[in-house]
Amino acid sequence: MVEQETQRLDAIFQALGDATRRQMLLALSEGERSVSQLAEPFDMSLAAASKHVKVLEKAGLIRREVRWRTHTCRLEPGPLASAHDWLGFYERFWTDRLDVLDALLREENANRKKTPKEGDKT
Repeated sequence: MVEQETQRLDAIFQALGDATRRQMLLALSEGERSVSQLAEPFDMSLAAASKHVKVLEKAGLIRREVRWRTHTCRLEPGPLASAHDWLGFYERFWTDRLDVLDALLREENANRKKTPKEGDKT
């Protein structure tokens, strides 16, 4: 079960690791698009766009449906939620660490204000 989840996250992050695929997902967030429409903003062949679509599809980030001769894609948000949950752990981890650092710096700053400087009259 854990191995399956690891493989799923690996596929998601691999798919998200490419700027072209992220732009395709952004376009799909606005609604369904054909593979041709997804390829349009990029300087690439339809075959190259189709390879990007296959990576997104393998990761479960999109669903492709064939309608006559047109391949229509739509966003599948579930896997993005899984990635978000995984990243959420590290967000909490770093937030906690930064909160500790903030407290230490505030304490150090308060101690500096309490300690008289050399040459100050007490």
